[in-house]
Amino acid sequence: MDNREGTHRYCRNFDFTYMMTMNGRREQVEVTMTSVLGHMTELEFDPEYRKWSDCDPAQLFTAGVSVYLTEDGKKISRNLQKEARGAQQLMIWTDCDREGEHIGSEVAAECRKGNPRIVIKRARFSAIIANQIHSAFSSAGELDLRMVAAVEARTELDLRLGAAFTRLQTLNLRRLQELADKLISYGPCQFPTLGFVTDQYEKVVNFISEPFWHIIVTVQRPLEKGANVKVDFRWKRGHVFDHATAVVLFEMCIDEPAAKVVAVERKSTRKFKPYPLTTVELQKSGSRLLRLSPKRVAEKLYQRGLLSYPRTETDQFDKAFDFRTLLQKQTSDSDWGQYAQGLVDSYEGGGTYSRPRNGQKNDQAHPPIHPTAHANDLSGDEKRVYEYVTRRFLGSCSKDAVGFSTSVEIDIAEERFTTSGLIIQERNYLDVFVYDKWKGSLLPNFEVGETLMPTACNLREGKTSRPKMLTEADLVSLMDKNGIGTDATIAEHIAKIIDREYVFKVKQGTTEYLYPSTLGMGLVTGYNQIGHDKSLSKPLLRRETEYRMSLICSGQRTRRQTVEESLDEYREMFGRTRQQFNTLAENVAQYLRNPPELAMDDAEDGRDDDGGARGGGGDEDEAQRGPGAVRDLEQGDPRQRGNDLPRPTVCEPHPPDEQLPEEHAGPELVPQVLPRHRPAEVRLGATHATTAGRLGTGLLHVPAAPEMAVF
Repeated sequence: MDNREGTHRYCRNFDFTYMMTMNGRREQVEVTMTSVLGHMTELEFDPEYRKWSDCDPAQLFTAGVSVYLTEDGKKISRNLQKEARGAQQLMIWTDCDREGEHIGSEVAAECRKGNPRIVIKRARFSAIIANQIHSAFSSAGELDLRMVAAVEARTELDLRLGAAFTRLQTLNLRRLQELADKLISYGPCQFPTLGFVTDQYEKVVNFISEPFWHIIVTVQRPLEKGANVKVDFRWKRGHVFDHATAVVLFEMCIDEPAAKVVAVERKSTRKFKPYPLTTVELQKSGSRLLRLSPKRVAEKLYQRGLLSYPRTETDQFDKAFDFRTLLQKQTSDSDWGQYAQGLVDSYEGGGTYSRPRNGQKNDQAHPPIHPTAHANDLSGDEKRVYEYVTRRFLGSCSKDAVGFSTSVEIDIAEERFTTSGLIIQERNYLDVFVYDKWKGSLLPNFEVGETLMPTACNLREGKTSRPKMLTEADLVSLMDKNGIGTDATIAEHIAKIIDREYVFKVKQGTTEYLYPSTLGMGLVTGYNQIGHDKSLSKPLLRRETEYRMSLICSGQRTRRQTVEESLDEYREMFGRTRQQFNTLAENVAQYLRNPPELAMDDAEDGRDDDGGARGGGGDEDEAQRGPGAVRDLEQGDPRQRGNDLPRPTVCEPHPPDEQLPEEHAGPELVPQVLPRHRPAEVRLGATHATTAGRLGTGLLHVPAAPEMAVF
């Protein structure tokens, strides 16, 4: 192989021979492989519209636009034209998604400048492994020009809308001293992403806690072989919000304490192995489990040939996918090699191997993310991401975990109580996919019809807990669910609102939460008060745009139709925003200069660091319980206080089974105000952290945590 310099320092030319199958015949061909650096062109307004002072921002909806080669693109173009002059065929090997298709069309256009008669072919592949490369060489097709048109439509919309609203915001908000020199950018994906964060903030700070009561019955009896164990039965009603009702039902159980076993159900159960891995799931798992953003790391691993293409919406493997070869490559690993060998040995049946489950998505371009080679020289984040992807792949190729569950229901004074136990019989995929947990718990033997006497019957008080702010994983889920961005761009949109200082991260314990800045809150609140029919900070508009892009790809709509339809919608909103801009400016000024003082609970409440609901109560030590009184059958008859507690409305985001932590008793509420954007200094205190912001001179308070950093 010859290695020649190109016209760009990073894009060299590699010459080699290759046995290629063409028209059913194998022949040796001379090949030159070169590269590009992403998009070679950019869309820009014509010169008379580029200076902000030379035109009204409203003109940008119809201003002339042209495609220009970037500076890097000009250098690369010279190399492409030079190499194309001596070539018969151009084969495009860019990423097999919309953006890759568009880059391929740019390459084709530049090569045609050097050789108008060159034949253009498109290779389609999903991983840099030999069999896929050979297959792509022999089955190359055509560029998908509909995908190219969809990217062009999205690019034009983003340019026009982003520029028009950014100029409108920036020029008119300069009247505020704090924003005199600041760019206030707008993006059609950026603002809905910000909107998710501000919406959650509003839910958190407007939440009003409400007390509730529930009954727990404790039974003590021996296991088949072992000591006595205490078994807690939970009230089938869950809980009630009326104290008097709870007391009446509790007293009925006290007066007739004998418990009758009315149902015992024993059955096999299973914990399902994970679905094959998509980009969105990798982003969520990276944030929640690995505490990092895996996008760039996964791309580096792909470029090294260690992972398949990391931008995919597909969660099902092709029927002809070769799992055995990939599993065999992992058998030499010191951590999971023995497990992988077991999968290989049982590939034909009789062991732990089982074909991966099929999800519901298939982008028809790439398989799920999976390892393509074994790696033993990785470290840091690369090692952690590679290990997660590999363990998930091995887990998806395994059998589900199998257990045996027992559920028991008892009746006391016509009130029903339930408990359950689990014996894990076969761990299977859990042995390699260590990120999933499944804990067993033994139950004594119970028989239907038997009567038993409880050891204790407790009436306990709890209160609803406010939701948490969003984690990056939460935000990724919301964006994916609402069609904001794609698997390839979601992480970029989140990074953008952080870079623009509309949102920042606060670390509480081991988890980072996303908080809106005063600027971010002011912008969203201002736009909401203008009263657009379709909110700029809600996902509907962008979701509609993304749907229209898919119609272009399927041939049901043209690029021009899509652009005009979307521009008409935004043009009306632009006009209304301009007419009522004082409303927007007043809200931004209010948040920057006089952030609202809010009462926020400093305690960790509602969810654990992994995002799950915090429950329990029955297993807690008495000293750790909240202020609700507890009555045992063997003790006296203390009365619970709380009949005169206020009765606020329960907050919507709290379904009874998930976000009603029992007996949560937090510290007293302390005054807090919204943190300003881009905090510059953090001083941790016993009850709050004080942050000195760049905008203004007032001290600002953010919720404290044992470990907190602001980015």
